[in-house]
Amino acid sequence: MDKEFFEHRLNINRRHFLGKMAMGVGGAALGSLLIPNLFKGSKATNTELPLGIKHFASKAKRIIMLTQNGAPSQLESFDFKPKLREMFGEDLPDSIRQGQRLTGMTANQKSFPLVGSKFDFKQHGKSATWVSDLFPNIAKITDDICVIKSMHTDAINHDPALTFLQTGAQQGNRPSMGSWFSYGLGNENKNLPAFCVLLSKGSGNGQGVYSKLWSNGFLDSTHQGVQLSASEDPILYLNNPKGMDKAQRKKMLDHLAELNNLGYSEFGDPEIHSKIKQYEMAFRMQTAVPEITDLSKEPAYITEMYGADSMIPGTYASNCLLARKLSESGVRFVQLYHQGWDQHQNLIRDMPKQAKDVDQASAALITDLKQRGLLDETLVIWGGEFGRTNYCQGKLTKDNYGRDHHPRAFSIFMAGGGVKAGMSYGETDEFGYNIIENPVHIHDLHATILHLMGLDHEKLTYKHLGRRFRLTDVHGHVVKDILA
Repeated sequence: MDKEFFEHRLNINRRHFLGKMAMGVGGAALGSLLIPNLFKGSKATNTELPLGIKHFASKAKRIIMLTQNGAPSQLESFDFKPKLREMFGEDLPDSIRQGQRLTGMTANQKSFPLVGSKFDFKQHGKSATWVSDLFPNIAKITDDICVIKSMHTDAINHDPALTFLQTGAQQGNRPSMGSWFSYGLGNENKNLPAFCVLLSKGSGNGQGVYSKLWSNGFLDSTHQGVQLSASEDPILYLNNPKGMDKAQRKKMLDHLAELNNLGYSEFGDPEIHSKIKQYEMAFRMQTAVPEITDLSKEPAYITEMYGADSMIPGTYASNCLLARKLSESGVRFVQLYHQGWDQHQNLIRDMPKQAKDVDQASAALITDLKQRGLLDETLVIWGGEFGRTNYCQGKLTKDNYGRDHHPRAFSIFMAGGGVKAGMSYGETDEFGYNIIENPVHIHDLHATILHLMGLDHEKLTYKHLGRRFRLTDVHGHVVKDILA
């Protein structure tokens, strides 16, 4: 090939140049539409990736977390242990307990009488998953869920354990899981927050639920969870004051933004910009929220699927239906807390009531998502902060028993969002006390959830007080065995 050929290849005419440039500009424009923050940059040094950019292709787009606050007993739900029935009233062997730390409620007991579940278990579905008779509706969807029977945690009391489940640390002032997803992925719907919180209370003994559980911690305050209430105003102070219409409200917010920008130019406090964003979000939510929280337009067959309580605001059934609507509308992370699972005594009386509160609606949520074609992209998580002991707390009789806290082994289940369906994972010993196969720590659960959403738990970090923090701290492994 001669010199003239190479010179010809290097030459570029005006039409060719403009054509190539148009392709590049078009690609950049498309990228900015799909990921609004792609080319904005940031003065802050904390953001290691623009919001909305995932580390790899994700299985799930959204999460609904059904937190059963108070810790439901795995021995009355998904971890069937017939050995405990055979050994009714016998003392827990020291070789099984292995000197484990106990709570102050049972540490002074002279004996630890073993007690099997008063309720029967059966195997269900093609997966032959063991489920207690207390959960007949969940039993019908076992081929859609993955039961993890080998969860374990570090905390032994409710507040630190629940805080650990939600934030990856037992102390406060850490970002909640939903806040991390808001920070890492941003909003999917610009008219709704990325992270919403719903509260309900069952008929059992309730434990406290505090706003620190959906706090943004050291992240920007725009990532804090937005709590929806069961009142006429689902979000307080969202509506316009009396005598002010939408146009006047917008004008007021524009003037307020001008004042806040003046304040930012003088003080440089990034929280001022966060306030501006929150005001703007609240204004946009005035139209979106009332429509989403109005359940009256749901067809009868849907409300019947979730149960009679689904039309009573603030109930678990109503919140499950609302969680589906929020998720369907693009809310990245919906956190539902249901209180009442703390059965230290009278478990035979109280747990059936509590299970009845949640069984139908939990199964309906998964069925509803599936029939809408949304389950594959929505990860549903059901479970509490720890498990329950295999021995009775206090006096044991044939008609009455209770169980203390047990962090060493408990059960949860997950569905959709890239998780294998019809699977039981992990195993405990015949006493239901220690894990003997495939342990899953809370940090492992967090790492797996992040992975399913397209985020590497080691790369999603935020620099604070001189060190880089992450949801999984310095721990955690993705549980690859349960990935579809």
